Amino acid sequence: MRYWLFKTEPSAFSFEQLEKDRTTPWTGVRNFQARNNMMEMKLGDLGLFYHSSIAEPAAIGICRVVREAYADFSQFERGGDYFDGRAKPDKPIWMMVDVEFVERFARPVTLSQMRGDPRLVGMALLKRGQRLSVQPVMPHEWKIVLQLAEGTAS
Repeated sequence: MRYWLFKTEPSAFSFEQLEKDRTTPWTGVRNFQARNNMMEMKLGDLGLFYHSSIAEPAAIGICRVVREAYADFSQFERGGDYFDGRAKPDKPIWMMVDVEFVERFARPVTLSQMRGDPRLVGMALLKRGQRLSVQPVMPHEWKIVLQLAEGTAS
């Protein structure tokens, strides 16, 4: 199993919406490395659901990959926000996965908490200039974030 971080602005798609819908396609990713990360995902992989561009950015909860990478339908929607005229149904450029709600953290794990934990110094999210909306999380980082969410980090 691998671990991931799915970053979104709550105004675009919130964890509350995922909790209500239970599953969602992770559409609209328009960065090749983030797309490649989704192409590496397998059924059952877990992800941190992370809210960005808010006063206190934070990991809010956990989601699970329930469908492996397939063509992102939004690239074909003429006039849509994510339309890409280069993409063809038989040669898609952009991919997506489906994720499902797993659990909400008892307490969000804020970006400042993560930055303040020396054990997370190498975490992709914390690297200067890191803007990927889908990124890997190492197993030891996953465990630390879960400890922070439970209030049991030492």
